[in-house]
Parts: sequence; structure tokens; C-alpha cells
Amino acid sequence: MAKGLMQSDPFMTLDTEGVGELVKIAAERGRATRPGMKLGICGEHGGDPGSIAFCESAGLDYVSCSPYRVPIARLAAAQATLRKK
Repeated sequence: MAKGLMQSDPFMTLDTEGVGELVKIAAERGRATRPGMKLGICGEHGGDPGSIAFCESAGLDYVSCSPYRVPIARLAAAQATLRKK
């Protein structure tokens, strides 16, 4: 981060091109095996607005985060849902 090699901290914001592609593949294959399975993420990624938007677009069902991040997570989730419609 200090040398400008990455745009954001990977422990705070989901890498949607790398890890995100793996999340999409896992969701697709998991639901092919068990339709209706609930999928989500937790931790710092669950409270990051950019990661929440990605999760909505990837079809995940929920995010979980620490209590102090809940207000921004709820707002980001609502915005992501509205953008989808």
C-alpha cells in the first residue's frame, strides 16, 4: 500500500477481479449442487461498500460485519439493491 502497488487494502476491500471471480465460481457450482443454498461473506469485507456492491452483483444473499460497520453496510446494501433494479 505504501509503495502504491495496490489501490486498496485486500484485507478490507474484496479483490473483485481475482478473488471475486473465485467467489462467483464457488456460488455457481455450490448452487448447482444445492439449489437455494444461502451464501454470504463476513468480516471486514462484509462492511465495505465496494465489497457489498460486488456481493449483490454476484448473487450472494447476505453480508456480516462488525457492529460499528452495520450502518454503512445497510446503506451500501440498499444502494446496491436499488442499482440492480
